[in-house]
Formats: sequence, structure tokens, C-alpha cells
Amino acid sequence: MKMIVAIIRPSRLEFVRDALLNEGILGMTVSDVRGYGRQKGQVEQYRGSRMQIDFLPKIKIEVVVGGNLFEKALQTIRDAARTDHIGDGKIFVLDLENVVRIRTGEEGHEAI
Repeated sequence: MKMIVAIIRPSRLEFVRDALLNEGILGMTVSDVRGYGRQKGQVEQYRGSRMQIDFLPKIKIEVVVGGNLFEKALQTIRDAARTDHIGDGKIFVLDLENVVRIRTGEEGHEAI
């Protein structure tokens, strides 16, 4: 089992969600986050003053998949989130030792 954590542009969330649903990947967790990388923030005008915004709004998506869906999920997120502009985001992949469904006590792939 793997957990895919993707930090993407807020405008790409619906594209990623729809693409994952079309591939049969049903569950995800979504969080509003802020951060910066190579993009290093942006300068905006507010009431005539220039303001440096260091932390840009992003969306963090967490998806847990079994071995046979991993490559498909990774490629789907990559394709749906991509705009070919700086600030598209990053994808992190983590190995999961176990997953437990609290309600039933199921573990492993059955709990996904």
C-alpha cells in the first residue's frame, strides 16, 4: 500500500478529483495549505501598496492506494494537475505499513 500526497494549485482540484474518479479511485483527503518553493511567492498590489506574499495558497491531496492502482493513480494526478507553469506542485509517495478501518477493525487492503 502507498500513500500519495500531492500539493497542487487550487484551480486543479476538480480536474484531479474527476480524473481519479474516472480511474476508479474513490477516496481522498483534501486540505487547504499554504507554502512556497521555487516560485518564492508573488508580489500583489493592495490599496496602492505593493505587498510580497511569501506563502501561496495550495491544495494538499492524500490518496491511499493498493499496489495495482498505484502507478495509475500517480500518473492520473500528475497529468490532471499539470499546467506546465512554475508552481504546479509536488507529489510525494510514502509506503504504508498498515491501514485500519476504525468502525469494523478491518486491516490492510480491506480497510482502504
